[in-house]
Amino acid sequence: METYKTIKSPSEGIYKDRGSKFLAFAFPVENETVVKNYQAELRKKYFDARHHVYAFRIGADKKLYRCSDDGEPANSSGPPVLGQIQSFDLTNILIVVIRYFGGIKLGIPGLINAYRSAAADAINNSEIITQVEKVQFEIEFQYPAIGDVMRIVKEFDIEIIRQDLLEFCSLKLSVVKSSYNTIIQRFVDLRNCSIKK
Repeated sequence: METYKTIKSPSEGIYKDRGSKFLAFAFPVENETVVKNYQAELRKKYFDARHHVYAFRIGADKKLYRCSDDGEPANSSGPPVLGQIQSFDLTNILIVVIRYFGGIKLGIPGLINAYRSAAADAINNSEIITQVEKVQFEIEFQYPAIGDVMRIVKEFDIEIIRQDLLEFCSLKLSVVKSSYNTIIQRFVDLRNCSIKK
């Protein structure tokens, strides 16, 4: 089974240097829409802060990632935050570090250290968990087939995300990626069941 490490729930961290305050917020995220929602919430709440630096990584394969310096000197803030995500080997995580300027410039090395330290504090204050990579899909079927469908759901301990059980039924399911092909084949074998990926 393919597994990955992420954080269980939102956490916070803080770092202070020469009057500047760096507030770090870490969130478990599944997609970029959730990332944008958290960013919008923080911008609204901390509207008076000078910089909202962020980094995120999504997916068990860890291929989708981004970071932003948000007005700080190039590569002084976003990459150090992303570096902490990478050094803890995490994914499905967003970290936003909000800076309140204290009046004294920290220089590039000072900024790198501050953003890295704030991000690390947020991660250290979180609970890191191991998750199994899952895939979601939908199935559609006529109501008379519900017994056969539910038998497969029970046999493979499949998570039901959404169900609509009227005359024409649909289920949104989440399965462990390594079992996906086997489970899909079982539903296809029912013949009165269609798959929507």
